[in-house]
Amino acid sequence: MKRTWIVGAAALVILGAGLAEARPGERLRERIAKRMEQRAEGSAKRERAPGAQTFAYGSDPLQVMDFWAPATIDIAPKPKVPLVLYVHGGGWKRGSKDTAMGNALPGHLRDQGYAFASINYRLVPDATVEQQASDVAQALAYLLARADKLNIDRSKVVITGHSAGAHLVALVGTDGQYLRKAGLSFADIDGVMPNDGAAYDVPQQMAQAGRMMADTYKQAFGTDPARQKALSPAYHAAAPNAPRFLLLHVQRKDGVAQAQELGAALKKAGVTVEYGSFPGTGLQGHAEINRKLGEPDYPATPVMDAWLKGVFGG
Repeated sequence: MKRTWIVGAAALVILGAGLAEARPGERLRERIAKRMEQRAEGSAKRERAPGAQTFAYGSDPLQVMDFWAPATIDIAPKPKVPLVLYVHGGGWKRGSKDTAMGNALPGHLRDQGYAFASINYRLVPDATVEQQASDVAQALAYLLARADKLNIDRSKVVITGHSAGAHLVALVGTDGQYLRKAGLSFADIDGVMPNDGAAYDVPQQMAQAGRMMADTYKQAFGTDPARQKALSPAYHAAAPNAPRFLLLHVQRKDGVAQAQELGAALKKAGVTVEYGSFPGTGLQGHAEINRKLGEPDYPATPVMDAWLKGVFGG
C-alpha cells in the first residue's frame, strides 16, 4: 500500500510540474486559438471558394499553396492580372491555407480582377522563422516564374498576411535576403499589407508580451537578442524596402504600437505608408479583421480595395 501511494504521489508531482510549465494563460489562449481554427476549418470545408488550383512550391509537404485566377481569366485574349499572395497566421506554429481567412476574400479579390494565392509554410518548432520567411519568398518566386502561364502581371504584386503572417510579409518586405535567396528583389514587390500583426519589433514585443504569449514568442524567436533584432522588420526598415505598405490593425494596444513604430521607421526611409485602423479588441477583434476582410460591409474591405487600386494603378 505504501509503495503504491509513493508511485501515485510521484505521478502527481510529474503531472503538476507539466501543468506548471504550461502557464494557465498560455493554455487558455491555446484552447481558444485551436477552437477558433476548428470553427474556421469547418466553415472552410462547407463554403470554401471554388476554383482553386493547388501547387507545390517546394519538397516539404507544407510547401503548398492554393491559387485562384480572376473571373476575367476566361476572356480572350487572356489579360495579365495583378497578384495578391496571402500568408496565414497561427503564432508561427499552427494554421494552414485551408483556415487562413474568411471565405469572402478569394472571391472578392477575383471579382476585382486579381489573381489570389494562399500559402502553407513550414511551422515552428520543426522549422525556424527564418525558414518561414524563405518559404514566403520561395512561394512568390514559384508563381512569378510561371507568370506567363498563369497570366500574372509581374509588375503588379502585393504580399499580405495576418498575425504571424503579417510579421512574415513585413520581414520579407524589409529584409532583402529572403527575396535574394529566391532569385527575387524588392523590385518584384509593389506593396505589402500586414493585417493586425505584431512582433515588428521582436525585442519590444517580447518585453511586453505578458504570460499569455511569452512562450509563443520564445519558441519562435528564442532568447538571443541579436536573432530577435534580425527577425524584426522595424530593424530592417532603413532603405531599401518594398515601396508601399498598408498597415491594418484593430485596437489591440501592442498591435497599434507595433504598427506605428514600423510605419514611422518605413516613412523615415522614404516608403509610402498608409494605416487602416478599425474597431475590435482582444482575440475576437484580431480574428474578426481576418475573417471578415473581403466582406463588402466590413469597414476594412473598401480601405483595402482603394489601396490595392492605387498600388496596381487601377
